[in-house]
This record gives sequence, structure tokens and C-alpha cells, in this order.
Amino acid sequence: MACSSCSTGTDGQPRGCKNNGTCGSDGCNKLTVFDWLSNMSLPSGERAFDCVEVRFKNSRKEFFRNTENLSLSIGDVVATQAQSGHDIGMVTLVGELVKVQMKRKKVDFKDEALPKVYRKASQSDIDKWQKCRDREEEIKKRAREMAIILKLQMKISDVEFQGDGSKATFYYTAEERVDFRQLIKDMAKAFSIRIEMRQIGYRQEAQRLGGIGSCGRELCCSTWLSDFRSVSTSAARYQQLSLNPQKLAGQCGKLKCCLNYELDTYLEALKDFPSQDTKLMTEKGIAFCQKTDIFKATLWFSYKDDPANWHTLSKEQVQEIRAKNKKKEKVASLEEYAIENYVVEEKVLFENVVGQDSLTRFDRPKRSRNSKNRNKNKNRNRNKKSGNAQTKSNSGNRGPANKSEGGKGQGGNRNRKRRNNNRNKNQNNTKQQPKNA
Repeated sequence: MACSSCSTGTDGQPRGCKNNGTCGSDGCNKLTVFDWLSNMSLPSGERAFDCVEVRFKNSRKEFFRNTENLSLSIGDVVATQAQSGHDIGMVTLVGELVKVQMKRKKVDFKDEALPKVYRKASQSDIDKWQKCRDREEEIKKRAREMAIILKLQMKISDVEFQGDGSKATFYYTAEERVDFRQLIKDMAKAFSIRIEMRQIGYRQEAQRLGGIGSCGRELCCSTWLSDFRSVSTSAARYQQLSLNPQKLAGQCGKLKCCLNYELDTYLEALKDFPSQDTKLMTEKGIAFCQKTDIFKATLWFSYKDDPANWHTLSKEQVQEIRAKNKKKEKVASLEEYAIENYVVEEKVLFENVVGQDSLTRFDRPKRSRNSKNRNKNKNRNRNKKSGNAQTKSNSGNRGPANKSEGGKGQGGNRNRKRRNNNRNKNQNNTKQQPKNA
């Protein structure tokens, strides 16, 4: 829903048209209407329709009468009549299609009390309007803080300033009725403007704020869906969807509006199908319907005594068996009609074709690098300790061998010196004995 010139900048704002999603081509506006009569000229003597459609912040649109006969086109910024003062908006539709939209919205285009378009907005009007728009986020934050201090069970979701800056409308959601009289007094004193509180539903909140849905596209309620039909869980049952609130609920917390898109097709297809309460009478026993596949036009039945074994039957075969049962005739068994027999216990829920170990393999917590380094250091210390123990054992084995060789170190040298001295003394004594004789 964006124009070709809207490219995202570093701050998240559009870089191309610089209009923050409200470009003159009306391509990225919310709830935009395509003017397929824009290239057609009016017949001679016909006057153009004097009402225009003007869009304000988010999805708020109103109709105004062009009493001054201004030459307006889609994308023009105009100053319009308000309850007090004036407001600034952008023209989104002109011509005969405005009459169609007014009939669709049940607005009387002949009513003389319709608000008027004053003029095209001047540069000073646009600058003042832009300053008011820049204050909205700060004021919304302060208003939420005031509501929390007063302990009000409400959520302020959006703030919209009037074009002249004299009034601000606060949109909020709440489960029950909220007494916000003191809140209005505090905000009027703090912001020095007139305050209007407007309660909206959760779907309207999602419509105003916008976002991306689970399908990857922008929310339907904020782009093109203008009416909110009630959605019930029966829509999911008819489409055979699992009743999982996390998958069926949208960003508004309610059931998704897209559940109603294909509901009529399913209801039309189910007209020719037997109901889920269908019972087939056979000689083996009573068979109950377990599952229905609308796309393949098949049904699964199982016996009352053997619910684990399912038998696949086509829609025509079931109708044939029911016709015989109405005549009080029983068929021999479902196996004669079954396309294939199906055993629930042998059903392959997941086939490992890629060699994956488990579907939850990414859910396991990752081990930190520090734990890995600790384990490596522990292994190194263990290796060092075992190496030191081996060296000590080897040194212990060498000790006795050295002692048997006569010791080692200084003790061994002393013993050798003593032996040499004794030998020298004995030799001297033997030499001196003959002289004395």
C-alpha cells in the first residue's frame, strides 16, 4: 500500500515523498478508494458533485461540501469546518464516487447541515498542523502516566490534534465504564487545550494503529476493510482449523477477520457432504464418521468396537450406504467400499527425509563459550596431574637401582675416597716392613 517514491530512511521515515505515508498520489493512505472515474470527463451540461471526502489522521474520514467551488483533486490539503475553529485534512476522493461512498456510509448528501470546506490550506496552516502532530507522542505518554497515577483501568492508544491546535481527541479502550473526569481536568490544566475522550473497540484500535499480520501483509482493517462483521469459533470449525487461540487471534486480541473470507465457500461445499453425526449400519457393527476432507471429497469411518482402524470412503459411497440403510438394509462391511484402510497407530507423524534428528533441535539451550573453555582447562589440568604422577613413579623406581650401585651424590664419592685411602695405606705398610727388619 505504499507509492513507488516511498523508501525507508535510517530513522524509519519515508525518504522519497517526505509526507510520512500521506503522499499526494494517495497510494499509501489507509482505507484508500481507487478513483476509476478520474480519466472520464463529465457530459456536457453536467456539474461535478459538490461534496468531497477528506481524510484526517489514520483512518478517520468525513464528507464536506465544496460550497466555494474550489478546484480540488486527490492529495490537496484543505482547511475544513470543525465544531470550533478549523481542521486540516487531505482530500482522498472527488466526483461521483463520493456520492456512492456517502450512500454506503448512510450519509445524506442532500443534507444542508454538512460541514464545509473553507479553503486550500496555506503554508502557515500546514506548519501549525505539523507542530501539533509532533506534540502528539509526548502528550500521549504524559496522559498515560496521569491515568496510571489515578489508577484508571483504561489504555490511551492514540491522540489526534485538531488542525488549529485548540483541541485534542484522546482515543482509549477499556473493559468497563471509566470515570475520567479528574483525568480531563488534569490534562486540560497541563496541556492548556480542550480535551475530548472517545472510547473505541479493540478492532478499531488495531485499525487506527496498523501493523503487520501473521500473513506478512499489512492489517486488512487498516488498509481496506471498513466494516467489522462478527467472527465466531464456528467459522474455524467449518474450515476444520485447530481451535488454538494463539493462532486464531489477531493483534487486536479477537478472532481474525480473515476467518470469514472463505467461510461461504466451505458452507457451500458442505451442503453435499453428510453431517459429522452420520452413522453407517453394517453387519460388523455401527460405523462413525471420524474425519472429513472437503478438498478430496472423502470421509473416514471406523467401527464402534475398533476405533483405531479408519476406512476411507468417498462421498458417493457414503451416500450409497446411507440410501441402503434408509431401506433398512445393511452392507456387509466397510472394507468392501473402502478406498484404503487406515490405522491410526501406524501413522507417520514426521518423516526424517533430510536427516534431521528432531524438530526441536533449535530449542535446546546453547552452551556458552566460557563453559567450553572451562572444560578444556579441566582436561588440561587432569592431563598434567597424570603426567606428574607418572614422573614421580619413574623417579621412585630409579632410587633403589642407584643405591645398589653404591649410592649417588656425595655419599657415593666419600665411600670411594675411603677405599682408595685404605688401599694406599696398606701398600705403604708392605713397603716399609723389610727396611725395619
